[in-house]
Amino acid sequence: MSATSFTALGIDVGGTKIAAGVVNFPEGRVCSRRTIPTNPTRGGAAVLEDVTKLAEELIIEARATGLPVAGIGLGLCELVNAEGRILSANCLQWLDQPVRERLSRFAPVTLEADVRAAALAEAHFGAGKPYRIVLYVTVGTGIASCLVTDGKAFTGARGLTGTMASSPMGLVCEQCGHISRRSLEEVASGPALTARYNERKPGAAKTGHDVLAAAAGGDVAAIEVVQTGGDALASTLGLLVNVLDPHAVIVGGGLGLSEGAYWESFIAATRRYIWSEAHRDLPILRAATGPDAGLIGAAIAAWR
Repeated sequence: MSATSFTALGIDVGGTKIAAGVVNFPEGRVCSRRTIPTNPTRGGAAVLEDVTKLAEELIIEARATGLPVAGIGLGLCELVNAEGRILSANCLQWLDQPVRERLSRFAPVTLEADVRAAALAEAHFGAGKPYRIVLYVTVGTGIASCLVTDGKAFTGARGLTGTMASSPMGLVCEQCGHISRRSLEEVASGPALTARYNERKPGAAKTGHDVLAAAAGGDVAAIEVVQTGGDALASTLGLLVNVLDPHAVIVGGGLGLSEGAYWESFIAATRRYIWSEAHRDLPILRAATGPDAGLIGAAIAAWR
């Protein structure tokens, strides 16, 4: 990457919030940032309108401070192929929306999957910087992963990597024989913790963080939900470590950055699920770029 100064607008469009910021390179310094709710149930056009308005406001502010934006990076919580084409509409209804066209009137636009963007941020400016091979995992509204080697995100043959938690797990109960077809996201993500806790105590939680707070307060039902969610996540992460053998694992996302029982049970269980003692003690670190990971990574995609 060039050492020449470059200013990009990074926009991270997630299922819960849209985080945007003006980032100056090569330092990766966030000069300004803004966060608004996504509210994706309003439809793709409404979300795109919010993103366009947010981009325009931040670009005008940046220009006023002497930082003209030369590129826009857009990280999405959807499948984005190697050519920057959106291939899914699980959360954002943007398959039929002129996303690139609307934003390119401000600056050239680069689209990227949000997990790959966040992984790049951690590899270049965060906890993954000392390591050559980093496995990044984000745990929040959704759960996804990305392998970064020598500062480059692994995209696979089609650019469709990262969906570590979307397929049904097909677990058989040894006591009753029931086969669970839940995916990992339906067990361990923020919305999953909320739904599973509310099955036991209807209406008791609005977010995954409510469940974490209840568990910290000694609520038995919340503790069970948190610990089983952390264990399910750990089994998949342990498998990825066994297969990929990274130098370090970096964990981000709203739940991934949380303290307390979820993190503790998740880390302890992950080490149990790692098969070889040779890498069972590998570093498992919280994302150092924190909630800015997505927008910084999206800006990196534009910088590159």
